[in-house]
Amino acid sequence: MGSNLGKTKVVENQGLEETTEARLPNFLEVAFVLVGFLILAFTFTAVGIEIHLAIFTGWFLAIGVGLRCGHSYKDMQHNICNGIYKGTDAIIILLSVGALVGTWISGGVVPALIYYGLKTIHPSIFLLATLIICSLTSISTGTSWGTAGTAGIAMMGIGAGLGVPAPMTAGAVLSGAYFGDKLSPLSDSTVLTASMSNVELMDHVKGMLPVSIPAYIIAAIGFTITGFTVGGGTANLDQVHAVMTGIENIFNVNILCLLPMLVVVVLLTLRMPSIPVITFGAALGVLWGIIFQDLSPVKAISTAWSQIPKDTGMVFIDNILSRGGMNSMLWSVGIIIFGLGFGGLLGRVGILQVLANKIDKLIHGPGTLSFTTIVVGFFGNLFGSAMYVSLILTPKIMASKIDEMGYDRRVLSRNAEFGGTLTSGMVPWSDNGIYMAGILGVSTFAYLPYMWLAFACMGISILFGAMNKCMWKVEETA
Repeated sequence: MGSNLGKTKVVENQGLEETTEARLPNFLEVAFVLVGFLILAFTFTAVGIEIHLAIFTGWFLAIGVGLRCGHSYKDMQHNICNGIYKGTDAIIILLSVGALVGTWISGGVVPALIYYGLKTIHPSIFLLATLIICSLTSISTGTSWGTAGTAGIAMMGIGAGLGVPAPMTAGAVLSGAYFGDKLSPLSDSTVLTASMSNVELMDHVKGMLPVSIPAYIIAAIGFTITGFTVGGGTANLDQVHAVMTGIENIFNVNILCLLPMLVVVVLLTLRMPSIPVITFGAALGVLWGIIFQDLSPVKAISTAWSQIPKDTGMVFIDNILSRGGMNSMLWSVGIIIFGLGFGGLLGRVGILQVLANKIDKLIHGPGTLSFTTIVVGFFGNLFGSAMYVSLILTPKIMASKIDEMGYDRRVLSRNAEFGGTLTSGMVPWSDNGIYMAGILGVSTFAYLPYMWLAFACMGISILFGAMNKCMWKVEETA
């Protein structure tokens, strides 16, 4: 844009029409908002203040710059609300998963998974088995959150019983959950990325395979080697038996307890809508609690909102079996609401457009194109605090450069998915970072070093960009 223009109209952001004449913020104003937010986030976290307040305060940094640039407050508030509205599905799914986890624990589903897992999985292949089981669950259901909240919790319990460090188990859970999520045509994030990038869904999935498959093999080898190191001969079988006995003392464990999970997986595989299916799964958990665990109807239903504390005599298992319920998700819901509102503001004020203009100057070839797209996706999670913000904004910011350089939109959708989905669990205040840390009981920074699939995917994609490999040109697909 020419510097001689006194006023610049900020065009369509977050799908809304512009109603006011306003200039774009300058780079110092952009830095004031983004750096200010990061300082707030890290400071609040360090001193023990809830991260919600840092994001909420970030709103007013952006609003201050917006007013200075000529936006009306009413217009910016409208965009805050619109940004939150775009994430309503995520909020409802989060609460549904909370109900599912709560009733499945109290109904004996998750305890049965832990019990039979301890009985059948050898310690040396546990991490590899965790990766594979969570991958298959996520591919078939299309949800990383649902996978972490069901199979993931079960694997955390099994790992604890086998003496495997929790961050390693969480890394294997997340590697499997995100692998399946981004390759499943049932996944809302996969559908959203393809849609925002203007790519056919299955073309988007196929475009990720050349990177995802070798990355998965690398992660599988890593977890196999690590499994033999930490579990090959060090598993405490007395502890395993103690965990199984503790579960048996509290729950009526039998093979029928696994039926609700099978039903939910089949329904999701048949492409039934996720919210009703997850809610139906929670209802089955209530029924199982009444039939198999001798809970009163009132108590069984109540676990959909708040879990009954468990006492097996082992704190690490009690922590796992005392999770779940919608009430446990309200903290995460707050993060998502504030994050989505912040993302809506960043788009409206023009901060994202300024960043796009700066980024455009940094791209000189396919290698920097791939790297920059992934970084933009990460920044979407870092500043927008939600995966959906990243997956909506990254294609918008990078599409013009992809087209200008003549690359097929599959290149955009692949790297937007890697940067948006795979980094979402790495940010402690993002929706995924908060959810995964809470549901698995491991802090974001503790499991981060073991998110090997995410690192492998991003590394290979950047390497392929530098080698100009699998960087399809438009004429090649015409």
